[in-house]
Amino acid sequence: VQLQASGGGSVQAGGSLRLSCKASGLNFRLFNMDWYRQAPGKEREQVALITSDGTTNYLDAVKGRFTISRDNVWRTLSLQMNDLKAEDTGVYSCHVTAYGREFFGRGTQVTVSR
Repeated sequence: VQLQASGGGSVQAGGSLRLSCKASGLNFRLFNMDWYRQAPGKEREQVALITSDGTTNYLDAVKGRFTISRDNVWRTLSLQMNDLKAEDTGVYSCHVTAYGREFFGRGTQVTVSR
């Protein structure tokens, strides 16, 4: 299983970014997928989840600002991030638990300046 995230960058507070994660090596449509982030000096936390049937769940701090989605044809997971805040800064990684193991993709840096 391989997960390749892209789309990070640097923006000012209030700006937007869209992250993408391309998955390979698994039957993508069967698995719940999620995004995690890790801020400097903090533990990694789950930001958003989308189940195999499209149900979504979000960290309270990002509700109403972030939207997770998936494209099962292209095996791609996305995270649309709007109204970004400085506290959203961190390394964002896509994640899946599949075949009895956890897989994290190589993260992408998101930096939000005040």
